[in-house]
Amino acid sequence: MDNKLWTVIENNPIIAAVKDMAGLKKCAESDVKVIFILFGDVCNISEIVDEVKKEDNIIMVHMDLLVGLSGKEAAVDFIKTHTRADGIITTKQSLIQRAKEIGLYTVLRYFVIDSMALVNIEKQNVSCGVHPDVIEILPGVMPKVIKKVCKISKVPVIAGGLISDKEDVMSALGSGALSISTSDQAVWFM
Repeated sequence: MDNKLWTVIENNPIIAAVKDMAGLKKCAESDVKVIFILFGDVCNISEIVDEVKKEDNIIMVHMDLLVGLSGKEAAVDFIKTHTRADGIITTKQSLIQRAKEIGLYTVLRYFVIDSMALVNIEKQNVSCGVHPDVIEILPGVMPKVIKKVCKISKVPVIAGGLISDKEDVMSALGSGALSISTSDQAVWFM
């Protein structure tokens, strides 16, 4: 692995997915090193990132959930210029490309709801010119699907969504995921 994000995730496989200010305060008490910010707006995202930003952690902002910014490349520029975030999460390939151009880490999120979603992951993996640093699949409690995605993906896989206990974590990691992301605060302290 030649990517700092990969190294940090590999050494700290629990990612805190934070969806509100109460979760942000709890997250700051944990030892997690990668934090996914799943809330905020154009007016407060800088303060949200600053609340949990430490020298040794990585903060990723979910672009699709940020209120007040469009799904355009300029929104990625805004995150780079006006926050101390290290990267973005999105379902949009165009935002991944722009983030890579300006030096941000990238997570491309997929919702695996049927077999067509798996086909789409494979197609994008082959046809895509710029690959994200990692992909995240949701829900992350499907060991067989995680194994399939890990086999077809050119980049490491994060399992996210519905992970709520040690068994879920171990199952996802045992299926090939590099790490898991969860909003379940108890898991952050495992």
